Amino acid sequence: MVRVRALECGADELTMAKALGGGFPIGCLGARAEVMESFSPGNHASTFGGNPLACAAAKAVIKTMQKLKLPQRAAKIGEYFKNRLNELADKHGCVREVRGLGLMLAMELSTKQIADAAVVKARERGFLINCTADKVLRFIPPLIVERKHVDRLIDALDGILSEAER
Repeated sequence: MVRVRALECGADELTMAKALGGGFPIGCLGARAEVMESFSPGNHASTFGGNPLACAAAKAVIKTMQKLKLPQRAAKIGEYFKNRLNELADKHGCVREVRGLGLMLAMELSTKQIADAAVVKARERGFLINCTADKVLRFIPPLIVERKHVDRLIDALDGILSEAER
């Protein structure tokens, strides 16, 4: 259910927050036993750590995610989304790279100007896109996103990138 599984490696520590509580504030730290042994009582606490209501909310979120198979769904829709972004990369020379896993995707553009314009024009069309590292469009949609939503975004980006290349 977490990205580290997809990387086929072990993590010394894993932190989770925000979405874990489904809107209720919570933070979580998990670590291998030998790492946890290095903590003394109280030096790893958080403002929201151990709150029974927050823990109950997190438990409900995890159960719901498992019941609805949201991690598997994210992998499937994410693969579709990435393929659609790669179609844009094949069509538009201003796309340098598409990368990511699941529903955490990015599309690197050739210039900051094109990326900035894409963010503005996408917002005008009803899409909020974050730009990082000056020219990387970051896509992190909700886990309930559907193919039709991905298709609408791709259609909008196709037009936006076509305009930028003129």
